[in-house]
Amino acid sequence: MQETKSSPGWVKPVVAAVLIGAIGLGGYLMLNQRQSAPDVTFVSIKGEKISPASLRGKVVMVNFWATSCTTCVAEMPKMVDTYNKFKGQGLEFVAVAMNYDPPNYVLNYAETRQLPFKVALDVDGSAAKAYGNVAMTPTTFVIGKDGKILKRYLGEPDFAALHKLLEASLHG
Repeated sequence: MQETKSSPGWVKPVVAAVLIGAIGLGGYLMLNQRQSAPDVTFVSIKGEKISPASLRGKVVMVNFWATSCTTCVAEMPKMVDTYNKFKGQGLEFVAVAMNYDPPNYVLNYAETRQLPFKVALDVDGSAAKAYGNVAMTPTTFVIGKDGKILKRYLGEPDFAALHKLLEASLHG
């Protein structure tokens, strides 16, 4: 008769603890790993293509908005102030009008308000979809120089906190 060696009683709990730890670490890393911004080329209201490559190496704000959105319209002067404050330090800004926003409304708004940054139309909704199915406006993304999303704001951002983030990202 052959004798089978059984493992000591402590092996199974240790293996279970290691597996649970590995699963927990994997979950932590996935949640804390910054996502890359989607590879989306925007088309501005002037017909200019704004490619991810043209934005790489810069801190970028992508703001999904609509002329029919009262919060968007209310925050826009603060977005203009933010852009004007940081553009000299390398900030790029793309205001992306939602696909349901009539292009003539967007064009009129941008011209009458003299928006100083790039304004793009998401005519088929593909940009909003690529950015995680953006449906609520305003939604603003801050993208680092490495192309990774630093922060997503749903609704009007806390502008003091946003300015601190931009300051650190532009000079860090």
